[in-house]
Amino acid sequence: MNKYKLIIFDMDGTIIKDRGIFVIAEKLNFKKELLRLINYDGIEFYKKSIEIAKLTKGLKEKDLLDIFKKIPFHDNLEEVIIKIKENNIKTAIATDSYYFLANFLKQKLKIDYVFANNLIIKDGIITGNLEIHNKKLIKDFYSGKIYSICKSYVLEQLCKKLKISTEESIAIGDGKVDIGMIKKAGLGIAFNASLEVQQNSNVITNNMEKLLEYI
Repeated sequence: MNKYKLIIFDMDGTIIKDRGIFVIAEKLNFKKELLRLINYDGIEFYKKSIEIAKLTKGLKEKDLLDIFKKIPFHDNLEEVIIKIKENNIKTAIATDSYYFLANFLKQKLKIDYVFANNLIIKDGIITGNLEIHNKKLIKDFYSGKIYSICKSYVLEQLCKKLKISTEESIAIGDGKVDIGMIKKAGLGIAFNASLEVQQNSNVITNNMEKLLEYI
């Protein structure tokens, strides 16, 4: 009997080797504006996500998705997901990126659940408007910051839906926005992560196959 019933993944830098919005910005020539917003400390994190979304206004959904599809997975990721599924463990993606990008991975990797922000698209054209996942503006229990998605809350609610305890979950990620879910999960894994993330995790690794030791 597996101790863990759910594994929840961050997307950018964890499932895929790069950050989707950075690759897209590079290809579609708005990287300078993106970096300016990311490095600006004058607004809250969730508002920053809303402003970043505006940079995509007028772009084609297909163009963004075509670029995103070319970002490679981390080594052994697909094989690890297959083995997780063979062990009847549920899988989820929680990302502060966009649902239509994460949903592509959901379908390709046969992930069970996806939680992300909704970039509003009409007739294949991006409006630049963003419906954030964290509609109640819940503060992350670890940092007290308000992100566009509160991953610790997502983990908690998904565990309730699956009728399992958070102790029966694994969370894996690489960024500050992931620390909340990493600390709330029964096993928190820092993957290719910064020192702060590592300090708040149970396991530190840069090898996705490390997950297989716990299933």
